[in-house]
Amino acid sequence: MLLKVIRIKQGKDSTLSEFYLNHQFICYGLEDIPREQKIPGSTCIPLGTYTLGFNRDGGMNGNYYDRYPQMHRGMIEIQDIPGFKYVYIHIGNTHKHTAGCLLVGTKYVFEKGDYRLEQSVTAYKKLYPLLVELMMSGEVVMEVTELSLMP
Repeated sequence: MLLKVIRIKQGKDSTLSEFYLNHQFICYGLEDIPREQKIPGSTCIPLGTYTLGFNRDGGMNGNYYDRYPQMHRGMIEIQDIPGFKYVYIHIGNTHKHTAGCLLVGTKYVFEKGDYRLEQSVTAYKKLYPLLVELMMSGEVVMEVTELSLMP
């Protein structure tokens, strides 16, 4: 199964994307900007194709389990990104919340030169169970591509 993340716009410190599952728009995504030299926690994921897996370790996993006990099966980790570790799809609104991960939201706004997501929890509650169901039945890959990034 393929989750497609298409980067569509770039702010001064943020990159906005759209998530598609089976060619159907699911939500928006937000991450840091691309950088020639990686800065840990402040660089977007390189373009490419990655396998999604569960990570059931660490504090973030515990926090999400406490917050969503009926739904949570582990953090959805984007695996095998060269030079990156512990990259998750999770809740957040601005590039300051990413820590190098990919955030989700149902809407976005452009303010002071950057993109910000809104209704992140709503988007997460929509996307997470879809991915869990697919991951439980087989391999799910995520392809990260981009359009010509414009503000």
